[in-house]
Amino acid sequence: MTNLPSRLGRSSVLFAIFVKELVLSSVTVARQVLFMPSTLEPAIIEVPIELRTKTGATMLANCVTLTPGTTSLHVSEDLKSLYVHVLHAPDREAVAAGIKNTFEARIKEIEA
Repeated sequence: MTNLPSRLGRSSVLFAIFVKELVLSSVTVARQVLFMPSTLEPAIIEVPIELRTKTGATMLANCVTLTPGTTSLHVSEDLKSLYVHVLHAPDREAVAAGIKNTFEARIKEIEA
């Protein structure tokens, strides 16, 4: 319980980042679907994750699914991989890095 104020602060940061990503992704997906549908490169990618708990992995999967253009498909039993369907992924490594740098990094801070 002594960690509660710290976790609440970190959770607030994650929420703010999620809202920012939600808005940016909504605009990007709308632009891609309306103006460039023939250039979309959908893919299923494996994102290696380093979260310690099922709650953290679930939180990450939910953030990914709730962000337009991405859908979480599966979290591996050992919590080492998240499989994601991406509407447009010309660079799969960049998409995985984006998920790790935006959402996973903040969730790891909350887990600490």
